[in-house]
Amino acid sequence: MSDESKAERLDRELGELLQELRVALPGVQVLFAFLLTVPFSQRFDTLSPFQRDLYFGILLATALASILFIAPTAYHRIRWRDYDKERLLVTSTRLSIVGLVALTLAVAGATYLIGDVMFGAEVAAVAAAAIGAALVWFWFGLPLARKARDETDR
Repeated sequence: MSDESKAERLDRELGELLQELRVALPGVQVLFAFLLTVPFSQRFDTLSPFQRDLYFGILLATALASILFIAPTAYHRIRWRDYDKERLLVTSTRLSIVGLVALTLAVAGATYLIGDVMFGAEVAAVAAAAIGAALVWFWFGLPLARKARDETDR
């Protein structure tokens, strides 16, 4: 058992959450910035209608991930000194998890789109499936498996 008070625990957990978001957000921002430049490249006009639709879906998923990863900061600023830190942590954690889902879709989709343009649909599908599986396992499966194991060990 820890000797920290509830207020100290909430402060620590908020700091941990914000640090985690500081790690995730730059990656999302780089991907989003890259995606914003793609339509202005010369080869964009050669994309098939499916590839353009996929590109737009990837752009939207990346924008959503960015929104969700930044939302805890906005929530914290707006509710500052409202003594609602526990609700902030619960809400921010949920927003972050949904942001990870959106980012998973964006990264796997971008892998598919780039693979399709460079090597064709078959190679793109294999690469996107491998990347998608790795993202799902390391971001969701591994922590959930560890949580389930820890709960059964109790």
